[in-house]
Amino acid sequence: MSLPQPVPPSWKDLGKSSNDLLTKDYPYHSATLEVKTQTPSNVAFKVAGTRDSKTDQINADIEAKWSDRKHGLTFTQTWTTSNVLRNVIEVDNQIARGLKIDLNTSLSPVSAAKTAVINAAYKQSGIHTRASLDVFKGPAFTADAVLGRDGFLAGGEASYNVTEGKVTRYAAAVGYNAPEYSVTLHGLNNWKTFSASYYHRVSKDVEAGAKAVYDSKATHGGVALEVGTKHYLDNSAFVKAKINNSGVIALGYTQALRPGVKAAFGLAVDTLKLSDAAPAGPSHKVGVQFTFDS
Repeated sequence: MSLPQPVPPSWKDLGKSSNDLLTKDYPYHSATLEVKTQTPSNVAFKVAGTRDSKTDQINADIEAKWSDRKHGLTFTQTWTTSNVLRNVIEVDNQIARGLKIDLNTSLSPVSAAKTAVINAAYKQSGIHTRASLDVFKGPAFTADAVLGRDGFLAGGEASYNVTEGKVTRYAAAVGYNAPEYSVTLHGLNNWKTFSASYYHRVSKDVEAGAKAVYDSKATHGGVALEVGTKHYLDNSAFVKAKINNSGVIALGYTQALRPGVKAAFGLAVDTLKLSDAAPAGPSHKVGVQFTFDS
């Protein structure tokens, strides 16, 4: 008798451990402030603002989220400084066990631009599938599925343009997940881009990972490679470091100042331009992020 299989990750989460290690907690592109509050009536508010270090442009949004956990219903509304209204309605585990359906809409009152996407996700032991319908763009129907057994994973994605009557995008991936490590191989963009990634929890305090990407349409040729690590200093702080084959070194430091208050600092240095007296464009970047969560 075979043991019950766990629910595999969704298509977008294949290789997530490696991607998070190499992309999250490096706030060197901007200065960010985020404030979150929660009311006793299950209403959560979030205000976030970002100042881009390259363009000096400030973007922000305010979000209100109401949840009814008993009936699996969530309603989220967001208003951005670009004057775009976004709404998300989610229904989880009500129509069928393991089935989640949500409707994402956006509206710009100034330009009258609008979007509407219907998403559905179904997950059970050994399978995780998703489907989405972009009502106004195409319409386009996208579906993906991931199968898992004994740690081995296999998945695929395809997008179909209803108006044109043809498949516009397809991709596939295979991987293996173990308690201490994971490996994932992707064939993306109609199998024109290939990537391989791995993640390894070396110890309870140290994580390591790498990702290699080959784009057959890139003009520079070759493989883009990035390697990173994360080290927990204690229960409230950790440092991260990564380097790529373009010679860019990035460092990140995150510190929990007190319960609900977190600060993160990021630095990126282009080692190939260290000796340039007047480099073209920004060579080095620094940023900061503060998060307040009540």
